[in-house]
Amino acid sequence: MTLGLINANPVVHAKKERVARTEDLHGDDALSVLSEESITVDEKLGRILITFTPTIQHCSMATVIGLCLRVKLKHYFPPHFKVDIKVSPGSHANEESVNKQLNDKERVAAALENPNLRQLVDECLYSNEL
Repeated sequence: MTLGLINANPVVHAKKERVARTEDLHGDDALSVLSEESITVDEKLGRILITFTPTIQHCSMATVIGLCLRVKLKHYFPPHFKVDIKVSPGSHANEESVNKQLNDKERVAAALENPNLRQLVDECLYSNEL
C-alpha cells in the first residue's frame, strides 16, 4: 500500500530535553505529535491518558497513530490499566469520531483483526527495531 504525502511541508519542532527513562515509549518525535506533557499515568487508579496532536486537521493517519499507541502501551502496562487515547481538542476535523474509534474496545479489536491495518501498525511500531 503506497500513501502519497499528506503533509509535504510539516513544521518541525526542536526536541525538548526530557528526563531519561529506561525504555523509550514514544521514540523521537520532531513533529510534536506526542509530548511527555500529553501523557498522564495514574498508577493508583490504573489509568493512562494520552493526548496526541495530528500534524494537520484532516490527518488520515490519526486513527493509525492512536492504534499504534494503544498496541505499544499493551506491552508496557498490566492489562488492568484503562487506557484513553484522544486527539488534542481542536486538532482534528473529525475529533469526536476519531476519539470514539480509538476508545471503543470492539472497534479497536476489529481494526487490529484487519491484516492490512495490523501490518501497518506493526510496521510503524517495529520499523526502528531493525
